[in-house]
Amino acid sequence: MTDEPDRRKVLYVIVCAAGPAGDVGKLVTLAHQRRWDVQIIATPSALDFIDTQALEAQTGHPVRSQYRKPGEPRSPKADAIIVAPATYNTINKWANGISDTYALGILAEAPALDIPVVALPFVNNALANRHAFKRSLATLESEGVKALLGPGKFEPHAPGSGGDRLDAFPWPLALSAADEGA
Repeated sequence: MTDEPDRRKVLYVIVCAAGPAGDVGKLVTLAHQRRWDVQIIATPSALDFIDTQALEAQTGHPVRSQYRKPGEPRSPKADAIIVAPATYNTINKWANGISDTYALGILAEAPALDIPVVALPFVNNALANRHAFKRSLATLESEGVKALLGPGKFEPHAPGSGGDRLDAFPWPLALSAADEGA
């Protein structure tokens, strides 16, 4: 984080392969309104869910899904990270220290770098009620991650009904939590 008055804060948005991913541009618009500079990082599977060209035009940055090659410029350091929509798979891998994608590599380092992280899962209640998932959320929260799932946050949906919940996905909730942490 910085005290430079003219520098915009940098928000990494890590997008996973779930229904709301196609609307991540809504989060970008909200973040720009709050003077965030946004860098989209997509899991490899999420690339099929998003309009990469439109997001690159909207953010002014390439959508990243792989580690940079030697000599390629680094992305600016994040002041906060939002993982949305966060999937069952990403939450469980992240909590267990698995870093097999660029997105998970960023998330693996964030707690030790004191970067505030907000996770907004999009999961059905059959997955959300699994002990492994509950343990993973508890592990992440113990490391300072703010998970926005459950009563008063965003509720899991019934299996097979995720498509009915896309418009209700609370992008502003995630951004407000990131604003509080940054």
